[in-house]
Amino acid sequence: MAEFPDDLRFLDTHEWGRLDADGFVTVGISDHAQHELGDVVFVELPEVDTEVAAGDEVAVVESVKAASDIYSPVSGTVVAINEALEEAPEVVNDSPYGDGWFFKIIPSDIAELSQLLSADEYRQVCETEPH
Repeated sequence: MAEFPDDLRFLDTHEWGRLDADGFVTVGISDHAQHELGDVVFVELPEVDTEVAAGDEVAVVESVKAASDIYSPVSGTVVAINEALEEAPEVVNDSPYGDGWFFKIIPSDIAELSQLLSADEYRQVCETEPH
């Protein structure tokens, strides 16, 4: 059963964003997404200092089943990437909401985060998707 943490906001394309205490937004893919993808074998991360707009393709995740673009949930500047995923992409499967995060953004408009799906809204999206 997939997890849907209440402290996250989601895109219907299965990315999540979490506002951290430092004001950054941490981004990753949902438990549902990693489950659907299967074993993650490669993650292409953005460059630090890249300017992104909400909805931009920012990264790529590849699994044994497919490759998927990763979209930014908010606009801003990439301030950190999870370099550990370069050597151990499977962490995305093991800990999608913890150590499997992809990148962090300093948001230019924090209000964009509140426009994303709540955990309950995202759960409904996942339950109505064809499998």
